[in-house]
Amino acid sequence: MASPVEIEIEIVLHAQQKRYNVDLRFDRSDSEATPSPIGGETKLDLEKLRALSEDRFGYGKTLYEDVFADPNIRNRFENHCKAADSEDMPVRARLLIDDSAPELHTLCWESLRDPKSGDLLVTRERFRFSRFLSTDDWRPVRPPRARDELRALVVIANPSNITDYQPGGRPLAPLDVAGEKKRATESLGKIPSFVLSDPGSASFNGIIGKLREGYDILYLVCHGALIDGEPRLCLEDQTGVAAIVPGSELVTRLSELKQRPRLVVFASCQSAGGDVDGESTDGGVLAAIGPRMAQAGIPAVIAMQGNVSMRTVGTFMPIFFRELQKDGAVDRAVAAARGAVRDWDDWWMPVLFTCLKHGRLSWYTPGFTGGGSDFERWHALVNNIQKKRCTPIIGSGMLESFIGPFRDIARKWAIDFNYPMAGNEREQLPMVAQYLAVAQDPPFARDKFCEALRTGVMHHYGSDLPDKTNGASLQELISQAGKIRRTAEAAEPHKVLAGLGLSIFLTTNPDNLLADALIEAGKKPHVMLCPRSDQPEEPAKESPDYRPSVEEPLVYHLFGHLRDPESVVLTQDDYFDYLIDITRNNEVIPPSVRAHLVDTALLFLGFQMSDWDFRVFFRSIMSQEGRRRRNRLSHVAVQIDPEQERLIDPKRARDFLERYFSGTEIDIFWGSAEDFLRELLVQMQK
Repeated sequence: MASPVEIEIEIVLHAQQKRYNVDLRFDRSDSEATPSPIGGETKLDLEKLRALSEDRFGYGKTLYEDVFADPNIRNRFENHCKAADSEDMPVRARLLIDDSAPELHTLCWESLRDPKSGDLLVTRERFRFSRFLSTDDWRPVRPPRARDELRALVVIANPSNITDYQPGGRPLAPLDVAGEKKRATESLGKIPSFVLSDPGSASFNGIIGKLREGYDILYLVCHGALIDGEPRLCLEDQTGVAAIVPGSELVTRLSELKQRPRLVVFASCQSAGGDVDGESTDGGVLAAIGPRMAQAGIPAVIAMQGNVSMRTVGTFMPIFFRELQKDGAVDRAVAAARGAVRDWDDWWMPVLFTCLKHGRLSWYTPGFTGGGSDFERWHALVNNIQKKRCTPIIGSGMLESFIGPFRDIARKWAIDFNYPMAGNEREQLPMVAQYLAVAQDPPFARDKFCEALRTGVMHHYGSDLPDKTNGASLQELISQAGKIRRTAEAAEPHKVLAGLGLSIFLTTNPDNLLADALIEAGKKPHVMLCPRSDQPEEPAKESPDYRPSVEEPLVYHLFGHLRDPESVVLTQDDYFDYLIDITRNNEVIPPSVRAHLVDTALLFLGFQMSDWDFRVFFRSIMSQEGRRRRNRLSHVAVQIDPEQERLIDPKRARDFLERYFSGTEIDIFWGSAEDFLRELLVQMQK
């Protein structure tokens, strides 16, 4: 669905010659313009604020007045907030503390209070406040996850010798394990959870090993202490006794995971036998790890910045998780949960650290627009497949699930090679590759692309690949990774496609994954490459009388193959040349493929509408003859991957595709290729 318009405010604090300055940046989510930031000097006095620590009302007013001491800054901030209220728009406020002023993290920013009205800012659901940390990790949040597939790992560390530890001279108390488990699972609500609470299970290696299975949420309950200025966690070893782990080590290990948690919750703990309304005893030490985690690329971290009451935790957490599941907006969910505890003394203790610019964890509900599992045309799609009137067309998303998003590669190249253009061009691989081809030379861009693919597959599957692949070619490495996936996953997309009994498959990817899956399914695939005018034509490997069939299907590579890196369509010029070739002479595509493009239902898998492979291939379809026959098709099913941190309007997406296909019936499935094919298997079994 379309996202509501919102006001975005970024408050940036930095130190300069023993004083603190503030920069304000304003924006509207529906505006293409980027307003210039304004700056000024604050009057922040840390000693004065510490003296007010017991007076939260006075603390919040003073903090507000000191930060917005510059009249211009204050007026602009308040005017934007008023404008948002008058138009009923939410405000997304991000506080960014520069590396020059790390001591400002110790201030209680959640206490900000309007000095005129006395109203709190952060307990209003429409004022979505977070502590924003920029990150050096160029990897974006892992691809969006279907809401029904979210999983949480709950860790409750209660070492058998916990009372032997006395940070600050006060012995640590055993935890109420049963109570903590109940509170965690009830807070998570419908989100399935796995609990590590048995003696010896909450070890550091045990936690990391379990997270490798792909959990979205880490809910950690343990004691913490500040030792020599370093936050430390009291976990367990394999025998169940205490193992003290530096917070920095936890941050490092989490950031190194192939699939990092999307959300980490440091839930303050209650002692065994403690009063149900009692307080935690860690003093909010674990909140100090939050900024480091966000900087290391963990999308969102929630911690308690003090000895929070169990009543507040027990109220805050269930509301937070319930709201989070509605739309994945973590800052909005925190605001809603804060509002529920605003009348209690410790309402200010829950704090959100995030590196998400738009505050959203990108969870979604898969299904057709307006249909879901009850979608009326599942019958037509299944019938087209059974009657062999369906042609799958595979996009880059099917390869990206093995090596990581192409946007990651583009982003990293843009940084490494000083790409001069701004905006989303830095995420478009053809544009950045074109820059490399011009600034260096075309072979350099192709070599870097192959290196990036190798790095990606080794990062995702290196520990699982056999030793003999150390000297393997890139094509062999990707094939090995595909074999691992097909063995482990019943609905691995290439495996499912190979089992549909179709005769022609088109792919924009340069890998051999589909051909491998077809061979495993007992087929004899024929692999052909679409010739390019600037490259030698692919030698014919089929006999002149070859006709694609279910037993000997054709896998037609539109944009080249890794066995001939020069054939791979990579740069902007490559895409333009391809489109020109197809437009001038559509006979470069075999007659059987051209016929399938107009006489069968087209099933797009692994595409995003903004991607070049999607747009260029659509244009090449439009240049083919037989448009009238294509327009008579009763159904064309289209699956589009949800785009990471991008807002997609399914209705506009459908309209866009319909214009491309000149009236052909288009239905858009919202979800990943895995989501779609799992549901397709269910529908075919019916």
